[in-house]
Amino acid sequence: MTNDTTQREIINMGQITVSYLLQGKDTNKSMEMFEFSIQVGAKVPVPHYHRDYDETVYGIEGVITFTVEGVPHNIGPGETLFIPRGATHAFINNGQVATRTLAVLTPGILGPGYFRDCAALVNAGGQPDLERLKEVMLRYGLVPAMPRP
Repeated sequence: MTNDTTQREIINMGQITVSYLLQGKDTNKSMEMFEFSIQVGAKVPVPHYHRDYDETVYGIEGVITFTVEGVPHNIGPGETLFIPRGATHAFINNGQVATRTLAVLTPGILGPGYFRDCAALVNAGGQPDLERLKEVMLRYGLVPAMPRP
């Protein structure tokens, strides 16, 4: 077990920053926890669903909009949203300030490798290769999808 914040891994992907608080290796793969911040108008992942894990988000700062199965949910400080595995969702910061959101994944099987691999593509300069981003998503159990009607 660890609670040493100096061991946090911080990953910058364009205008999105992910700070890993707990990895699956720290929790016997029962859960993962990370904080992510999104600048106003930042490019965000395409609508997708998680094949093998659920996600719960908790607003810390700003208002982030999650659209789950076509229904928008504005999540502000102190508000939560549960996104079950298989539910198509996307998120965006349409507000006036950067957002900070806590995410908990159960079970803890994603790992920071997903964010590192995406960051390598997003931060390479120029327009990211969307096919390679899709390959990374699929490798980590995120399935790009159009919202269901």
